[in-house]
Amino acid sequence: MRARPSEAVRIGVDTGGTFTDLVVLGPGSVLARTKVRSTPENPARAVLQGLRRLGLLNSASLVIHGTTVATNAFLQRRGGKTALVTTRGFEDVLALGRQARQFLYRLDPPSPPQFVPTKMRLGLEERLGPAGEVIVPLRRGSLVRLLRRLRRLRPDAVAICLLHSYVNPAHEKQAASLLRQEGWHLSLSHRVAGEFREFERTSTTVANATLAKPVEEYLATLRRRLGERRLKIMGSSGGWMTARRAVELPVRTLLSGPAGGVAAASLLGKLVAERGLISLDVGGTSTDVALCLGDVPRVARTSLDGVPLLMSTLDIRSLGAGGGSIARRDAGGALRVGPESAGAEPGPACYAHGGRRATLTDAHLALGRLPANGLLDGEMPLDEKAARAALARLGRSLGMSVEETARGILRVMESSLESSIRILVAGKGFTPSSLTLCVFGGAGGLHACALARTLGLKRILVPPDPGTFSALGLASSAATWEASRTVLRRFRHLDERGLGALTQGMEREGKAVLAKEGHEASALRVIREADLRYAGQSHELTLPMGARLLERFHRIHARAFGYARPAEEVDLVTVRVRVVAAPPQFSLARHHFRRHRAVTSEYRKTWLETGLPRRLAIFARTSLSPGAMILGPALITEYSATTYLALGFRLEVGGFGEMVLTRAKTGLS
Repeated sequence: MRARPSEAVRIGVDTGGTFTDLVVLGPGSVLARTKVRSTPENPARAVLQGLRRLGLLNSASLVIHGTTVATNAFLQRRGGKTALVTTRGFEDVLALGRQARQFLYRLDPPSPPQFVPTKMRLGLEERLGPAGEVIVPLRRGSLVRLLRRLRRLRPDAVAICLLHSYVNPAHEKQAASLLRQEGWHLSLSHRVAGEFREFERTSTTVANATLAKPVEEYLATLRRRLGERRLKIMGSSGGWMTARRAVELPVRTLLSGPAGGVAAASLLGKLVAERGLISLDVGGTSTDVALCLGDVPRVARTSLDGVPLLMSTLDIRSLGAGGGSIARRDAGGALRVGPESAGAEPGPACYAHGGRRATLTDAHLALGRLPANGLLDGEMPLDEKAARAALARLGRSLGMSVEETARGILRVMESSLESSIRILVAGKGFTPSSLTLCVFGGAGGLHACALARTLGLKRILVPPDPGTFSALGLASSAATWEASRTVLRRFRHLDERGLGALTQGMEREGKAVLAKEGHEASALRVIREADLRYAGQSHELTLPMGARLLERFHRIHARAFGYARPAEEVDLVTVRVRVVAAPPQFSLARHHFRRHRAVTSEYRKTWLETGLPRRLAIFARTSLSPGAMILGPALITEYSATTYLALGFRLEVGGFGEMVLTRAKTGLS
């Protein structure tokens, strides 16, 4: 679908492992959308191809891009050659870690892979105390010797993480002023993670330095073609930044990819008055789960592949399983699905591009749960014979028929999804039955009813155009600047004025950065947060600043951990500031609602969960107006996704075009 250039305001581009999705957002509405096959060897090629297909390569005002380049480089340890500069004596803080063992009972536990080898870790003769006082001054001679050693090592990037620099960054700034002339990317801990805890601050700073080279190289192509002014990059916390800021702080793009979907789910929840949503994004190579309680869910710290990271991110749990995930028989004879994926090339066997191993998509096709004319409204034909042949090869090793193998693949996948959702929801103090499931991604609607059964869910939401829903979240996001600072104060020693004084410097900096990027000062909103804990604890809760902060802390602590101690001292550990520009004015169009029964004359054969064959009604989603009702089993097809309405479920189209799935009762009356 092409958009008229004069109407195009912003484009959201979501790069996945199988498809790259693009949504064009005009004044208040979606103008166009498209999907193109991803090009993993050069993701920028698919982005530019999608823009050309839309006719907007040279005319879009903003291109807001969710990318997995940083994530892939991080997981595969493919970053630039990095040197680490620490206070002398702290060179091995990364290797020592927290002495936590991932495998408690293994006699030979594997050591986590290191971003920085021993020879690249350098100590600097200097030292600050915990209040920022100078204990050992940093002398120029020490810096000159450090410079000589770095020149011999020839790094791509240098991470500088000096003791207590989050309180007093003077020594880090002094070191950077000398090293900057060498042209290395410098990652300074007080800029990357201005918080205490040396191991976590060091690991975050090193990750930032390591990711600088792959992120800069990837964005260079897009910056040349689109220009600095037009290209924006989605951050891990749900707001976008300029490409320049993404190159300076690439660690903040680690969860750029799935952030758009969670942001879009939160927006839909507000539109349809659903305050408790489980967001489920099932894509081609992975699945992302989040809990949205009225706003996008954020956490102040996270970890990825066992590496702790001090940065604000959306609270998302990811699984290495999606539509292209390969099914296999493991050494013990059990059926497994993922994390290995067929990706965009060769893709599932049914894509007929050379793939021979059975995937989740092949299983759905063999069970009759994908349209016979293919995906993307027939643009992408599917080869059911190839899918069944791949399933037959796997089934022979398991002693199962094609249909049994396909149903087994679905059960394994859905068991993994169920477990992840239960863990996430229980950890927040909720039960699944009190929440609504919001499914999107190309394959989300195919698993919704099965999950509703096992989790006891009462309602399922399927948004309009679920296969490009994450790209819509990107297009409708806002520019954001974030910072944090550890203060470590007793809360009773602070009043409201004192709390405000702790964040003033960060607020001024954030407003100045966004103003320089072209945002009106009157359109900027400042969000302040505080990390609180009971005295003696080693973990904190992050709460919005404002009235009755202490009361809210006790109440939320009781919900999260089962107890509160109002009589105990409370520490203010870290203050956080997020400056957000005004988002675009956007809402899904609301249509006239008239309850009626949808009719169709198209059917195909399917196999139910029980293994019995059944005739399956097929509906084109474009033919369903608000108020349309359907009883399962049925298949609802559209350009970007397919929804399977299982036997015993009922579907009704809402006023915004969303499909609401519930357990069927006695009929449609």
